[in-house]
Amino acid sequence: MTSESFAPEPHSWSRRRFMQASLATAAIAGAVETSPAQESPLPADRETMADVPFQKREPRVGLIGVGGRGTSLLGNLLAANAQIVALCDVVKEKADHAAGLVVAAGQKRPELFTDGPQHFESLVAKSDVDFVIAATPWRWHAPMALAAMAHGKDVAVEVPAVVSLEDCWRIVRASEETRKHCLMLENCCYGYNETLVLRMIHAGEFGEILYGEGAYLHDLRDELFSHAGEGLWRRAEHTRADGNLYPTHGLGPVANYMRIQRGDRFDHLVSMSSPQRGLDAYRKQKLQPDDPRQRERYVCGDLNTSLIKTAAGRTITVKHAVSTPHPYSRINQIAGTKAIFEDYPPRIYIDGMNKDEAWGTIDGYKQYQHPLWAREGEIAQKVGGHGGMDFIMIYRLLQCIREGLPPDMDVYDAAAWSAVGPLSVESVAQGSAPIEVPDFTRGKWQSREISRIATQA
Repeated sequence: MTSESFAPEPHSWSRRRFMQASLATAAIAGAVETSPAQESPLPADRETMADVPFQKREPRVGLIGVGGRGTSLLGNLLAANAQIVALCDVVKEKADHAAGLVVAAGQKRPELFTDGPQHFESLVAKSDVDFVIAATPWRWHAPMALAAMAHGKDVAVEVPAVVSLEDCWRIVRASEETRKHCLMLENCCYGYNETLVLRMIHAGEFGEILYGEGAYLHDLRDELFSHAGEGLWRRAEHTRADGNLYPTHGLGPVANYMRIQRGDRFDHLVSMSSPQRGLDAYRKQKLQPDDPRQRERYVCGDLNTSLIKTAAGRTITVKHAVSTPHPYSRINQIAGTKAIFEDYPPRIYIDGMNKDEAWGTIDGYKQYQHPLWAREGEIAQKVGGHGGMDFIMIYRLLQCIREGLPPDMDVYDAAAWSAVGPLSVESVAQGSAPIEVPDFTRGKWQSREISRIATQA
C-alpha cells in the first residue's frame, strides 16, 4: 500500500544507488553497528519512547509521495480536517494534482517539492511542518523517517516501516535520541472486525490467548508487471530476497490481540518458502519474448510461511503470497481457551455456543463495536479506503496528536513487525533455522501499559 512515487526507472534500482541517495540522512542518523539479533546495539538505560504522548497541537502535515497510495491518504487527511502545508513527489504532475485537491478542500495551496528524489530533505526542514507522512516505496522509508526526526518532526511511514534489521535499530535510536515519534501506518489494525475482536479479547471473551495467524494473500501479478504504479519498483524486491516481503498487514492485528510489546514479545521465528514459479509463468504467458523483463531472475518463493514463538509461549503463523492465483485474504485468526475467530469470511466459535461445533457470525457481538467505528464509521465508509479502515486510522492518529495522547503503535511496534521481513529471509537462507527476534524495547515490554486502542478511543 505504498505509492509509485520515488520509484526508479525499471531495472535501474540497486543497493548501491539506494545507499548513495541516502548518504545525507544516514549521516544524520549516525551509524548502528550490525549485531546478532539477540544483542541490542543501544544502551538498556536509554530513555524510552514507549507510552510517550504526542505534543498536543493541531498538526501541520507534510506529505511525501502522492501517487496512488499517497493521494488516497491525502483524501483521508482532508476528510479529517488535517492542515496540509507541503507536498513532495518526483512527478510534478502528481504533486500539482494533489495540491488541487487541497485547494478544493478550502485550504491554502501547499508548497510543492518536486526537484528530484532528494527534495524531501527540504520538506522535512520546513519550520511550518511538524508532522511528516511518507507514502513511498519501501526502501525510501528509513532515510525519510530519519531525516524527519533529525529536523524535529514526528513521522509516520507506510508499511513495512523499513526493510533491514539495521534500519529497525536506526529508527528506534533516532526516535529515542530526538524524542520524536516514528510510527507505521498499519491500517489493518483499524478494520471493523479487527477492532471489535480486539475489544472482545480484552473483555475476556476469548480466555487466555494461545495462537494466531495472519497473512497477505493477494494476487498482484498484474500490478507487479505494470508499467506504472508499484510495477515500477515492487517487482524488483522479488529479485533480491526469499522470505516474507510484506508481513505487517496480517501480523499487526494479531500482535495487538496478543499484547506484543505490552506483556509479551516476539522471541524467535523460523521461515520457509515454496519454489518460485508464479512470476516466471505469468511473464511467459503475458509478455513478448523480447521484453527485457524476461531476463529478470526471481528468487522469492511463491508462498512464504513464517512461524513466530513469543516469550509467553504463544505461536503466530505469518504467510505471504502475491505471485499466484488466490482470493484476497489476511486470514486474521486468533484463538484462546474459550473462543476462536477467523476472517475471510468473518466467523467465530465460542465454547458451548452450539452442539454441532459450527461457526457462528460476529453479528451478535455488536456491543463490542469499537467507539471509533460507532462515532466515525459512517463517514469512514463514505470517504473509503479499504472499507473505511484508512479513515479510522488517520482520524485516530490525528486525535492522538490533537489531544496529546501516546500513539496506538509506536517505533517499537514498527521495528518489531517490520523485522519479521529480513529475519524471515535470514531463516530461509539458513535452511529454516530458528532466528532470534531482537527486543527493541530492551526489556521494557514487560512493564508497558496496554495500548489505549484496545480499551478506549
